[in-house]
Amino acid sequence: MPWAAPVSAGLAAAAASVLAASVEWEIPPAAKIGVTVAAALLVGLTTWATTESRGGAGRARPRSEPGPPAPDQWPPVPEHFTGRTEALAELREVFSARRGSADLSPPLVVSVYGRGGVGKSALMTRFGQEVAGWFPDGRLYADLRGGVDAPVRPDEVLIGFLRALDVRLTTDPGGLEELRKLWLTWTKGRRILIGLDNAHAAEQVKPLIPAEPGCAVLVTSRAPLFLNGTHDTRLGEFSEAHGVELLARLAGGARVVDDLEAAKEVVRLCDYLPLAINICGGRLATREQWTMREMANRLADTRRILDLLEVAPTVDKSVRASVQLSYDDCTGMQRRLLRLLSALTSPDVPGWVAGELLDSSGLDGADQLEALMDAQLAECSGTDQTGTMRYRLHDLVRVFAAELAGQDEEERRRAAIERVLYGYRRRAEEAAQNRWPQDWSRGGRRASAEGQHGAGDWLNAERLSLIAMVHLAHQLRLWELTWGLARAFCSLCHSLRAYWADWVAVAELGCQAAEQSGDRRSLAIALLDAAAVHGGLGLRERGLAESEQALAIFEELGESWWAARAMRTIGMTLFSDGNLDRAQDYLIGAITAFKGEDDLWWMARTQRNLAEMRMAERRPEEARELLEDALEIFKREGNRYSEAQTLRVYGEVLAAQARGEYRDGDRRLAANLFTRAGFSLDRAGEMFKQRGELWEEARCLRAAGEVGDPDNGLRELDHVRRCEEILLALGDSWGVARTAVSAGRALARLGRIEESEQELRRAVHEFAELEDRWWMARSLRYLGEAHLDAGGRGAAVEPLEQARDIYRSLGNEAGMRRTLELLRRAAPST
Repeated sequence: MPWAAPVSAGLAAAAASVLAASVEWEIPPAAKIGVTVAAALLVGLTTWATTESRGGAGRARPRSEPGPPAPDQWPPVPEHFTGRTEALAELREVFSARRGSADLSPPLVVSVYGRGGVGKSALMTRFGQEVAGWFPDGRLYADLRGGVDAPVRPDEVLIGFLRALDVRLTTDPGGLEELRKLWLTWTKGRRILIGLDNAHAAEQVKPLIPAEPGCAVLVTSRAPLFLNGTHDTRLGEFSEAHGVELLARLAGGARVVDDLEAAKEVVRLCDYLPLAINICGGRLATREQWTMREMANRLADTRRILDLLEVAPTVDKSVRASVQLSYDDCTGMQRRLLRLLSALTSPDVPGWVAGELLDSSGLDGADQLEALMDAQLAECSGTDQTGTMRYRLHDLVRVFAAELAGQDEEERRRAAIERVLYGYRRRAEEAAQNRWPQDWSRGGRRASAEGQHGAGDWLNAERLSLIAMVHLAHQLRLWELTWGLARAFCSLCHSLRAYWADWVAVAELGCQAAEQSGDRRSLAIALLDAAAVHGGLGLRERGLAESEQALAIFEELGESWWAARAMRTIGMTLFSDGNLDRAQDYLIGAITAFKGEDDLWWMARTQRNLAEMRMAERRPEEARELLEDALEIFKREGNRYSEAQTLRVYGEVLAAQARGEYRDGDRRLAANLFTRAGFSLDRAGEMFKQRGELWEEARCLRAAGEVGDPDNGLRELDHVRRCEEILLALGDSWGVARTAVSAGRALARLGRIEESEQELRRAVHEFAELEDRWWMARSLRYLGEAHLDAGGRGAAVEPLEQARDIYRSLGNEAGMRRTLELLRRAAPST
């Protein structure tokens, strides 16, 4: 029945609100029972109908469901691509042979090496376009920038590739080794073409090679990389015929025919390098009055001058001569633009940057940039996720232009760079406020789904450039600009829970800049940004110190709204560390302060946080009241994301109340609450699924696996297993450990005590590695409780005593009380 899944799922979604709400209506008990039974049947029907069709919906990569389009980061093929017939034929032969090989073959890796300017990148982009249809799961590309002083690190590339595959790393995955594991996970079963341009060394490339046979990697470098199992091919210079053909395509065939010997001389003076020929041909195309002989003579003169000069060996003299000739023929404005572009350390830039560098309109800047492209001194690197065209300099051209930086007055040059930095700051702040307006002002304007999505795309497109701008501003000691850029970057990363390594580095630069500027308010905000990322990385002691320092500054300055935010951060850090008694004081204080500031969004969010703490203290009634108030606010404000988060916690509260009623013997009320909890969690999960929030969807699955409905044990265990699959694929090591706790408790409810102990022991071990002592204690307490419920009082004593000792060291009185109650059951004499 192909229609069963969508129809029943639609019925469930439509009826969820009515069924969940109906239990509050004043209707006869028999009718309430009927509603509950109907709800249970509908849940069962939905599960049955969707099990096959979903094929693991909620898993890391559900292949049966429509997902985002395959990523395509491939750069455009140069307009005047010429020749390379033999090289292309060799690549076709290698790729065709691999297509017919066994599935167990390693992925194909082809390395193309040769001197700078020989056309390796052009060959790669040209062949990649030809075989695009062989790789339906996408094409990924990275410029490793091996020709500059600071090549791109492989972990930076992997983060970008994973984001392109729609992997939202909402927790820090760790170092390169952990990122590599995620890369292998997310490329498994896929056919992806990966282009790695301008590699510097094998160490840059090896971590980026997937294990999947259906994938292929094209690598370019100036020297052979000696990678094991690769097909290596050296790309030589053009033949004279191909060089003349390229020149004719650019300058016009008639000019070549008129003076073929001069055309051959131009090609020879260019050392048959495509880059140098491109630049000469581009200049001829813009100088119709020049003859081919005049070009050859000018080029020869330039070569002779360079032979007499002491020049840096970083650029071939043939390339240098062609660049110098084209540069000399540019207008003064175009030459200045080229020099200023070389001062920017970003891998590429959008077109608006040219206007800022020249202090002109965007259109005028774009015209000058196009003139540099016509002269083959700049090139298009493709279109980013936002649909914006991006531009870059060939690294040899960049080196040449950077050597001429002294021609610009220092003050004028610095002013041009500052304009670009301010342009990036404006755009970064706009994106950050679109993504998370509540992080920027009291109350915050309502964020649209379109604006939030666009902000994420903007950060993905501009991440490396934005980081480069933060470092450039810091290097120039522009402290206010450094802080502003860092603030926007941290806000974007925080709202997306993404780019953790970049986030922590930029947060520290923001703190340094604020300290140097002497602006106490900026310093406190930067400290709060740093506390957020350090807390997320598990560095809670450092995060606590930073947020306490921020609070002291905000109170000193009379910044009551920011002080409330610092109080909330302190409370959540203490909560995460298991210090519930101190945590509640800060959270309650923050709620009161936000209410006084008339900031209902932050008040409701902090109420949800306090409700989660009340749940940990086994006070579900108080938690429920807090959540119902918060839900009302989020619904009224139209904040769907926060509403879904609150619905998840609300489902957990209802489940806790249901378990309590079941223990007390009120099976009818318990069944009612179990049903409502399931609907609340299903609704939250569906809301996150529609937004593509896989991590949040996983949290809903885990909560659904912890409901504790005695009639639904196997289904709950399945929820937990699906949650773990997603979190493993996302590299969330803490989440995986937390899910092991859920699995252990679900297995204990099914009477599978040995499997339960394995899972809970695994959780204890993983939390110990993560240095999370509170959750170590909770895992040990749950293990003791599982043994007690199974009648194993003797086996319960050891884990409960260990939990008691940890709770005592943490000063967690609520955990201590609960553990001592269990110990009295296990060993009455104690």
